[in-house]
Amino acid sequence: MKTNVLACIDGSKHTTTVCDYAAWASSQLGASLVLLHVLPKSEPTMLFSISGAASLTPQDNITQELVDLDQKRDALAKEHSRQVLEQASNHVASKGYAPPRTIQRVGRLVHEIEQYDDYCQLLVMGRQGANEDDHVGRLGSHVEQVIRTTDKHLLLTWDAFTQPQKIMLAFDGSDTTRKGVDMLASSLLFRGLECHLVMVASPDPQNLEQLESARLQLEVAGLNVTSALLQGDVKQNLLDYQDKQGIDLMVMGAYGHSRIRQWLLGSITDLMLKESTKPLLILR
Repeated sequence: MKTNVLACIDGSKHTTTVCDYAAWASSQLGASLVLLHVLPKSEPTMLFSISGAASLTPQDNITQELVDLDQKRDALAKEHSRQVLEQASNHVASKGYAPPRTIQRVGRLVHEIEQYDDYCQLLVMGRQGANEDDHVGRLGSHVEQVIRTTDKHLLLTWDAFTQPQKIMLAFDGSDTTRKGVDMLASSLLFRGLECHLVMVASPDPQNLEQLESARLQLEVAGLNVTSALLQGDVKQNLLDYQDKQGIDLMVMGAYGHSRIRQWLLGSITDLMLKESTKPLLILR
């Protein structure tokens, strides 16, 4: 049974925000929290010998110094990683949560995440990392890779932590967004939260019926639900509604065949992820 929330941290200033959202999610779900820090595999200094130059051999002092520097660099990187995990763990504990498990790995983030598929219930990571600036229109390169490869629910954080009170599900009646409604209705993650169900489509009977059916499903599950059917541009309507209603967390389904799918994943790095300043939960 998948009972863990996996938070991917990198030691940037966004690390505490990632930890706060991950700790909140693990508390809501009654799950354990795991902090993962992945170090990139280091590349040894390239050494070349010049044929016929007897003084340039692998035993040269300079060569050995370069090897020693590589080893020292690796050791320092691992120690820094250990400190990042320790500080993050202490931060979580200082907020009153149980101390999380910490994991240090060397390799590619996407590959390392795959190693925890069997017990990971939710991934949490920042939309930007240590090597990116805070411009709203930029998305971390690792984030793009994870979005396109993981089959886990993914919570992308932004800026400082705000405990979610209001969530918004972008709904279009597709199988993907119906699954999103099913998850909202069944998951402990959303207990006690105000849910806004928003559809951007023409006000024809079929759309009205689908929206009402989804609203009733969430109400039966005990959620406080507000529904809205809007017309016009999908992206702008969702962003405007989010701002006007004070939404703390946007929820969207991924990999469906719908207008939202075309908007979200057809141009995922150019639109919502780059224009919204709220956390985004992508459902799989």
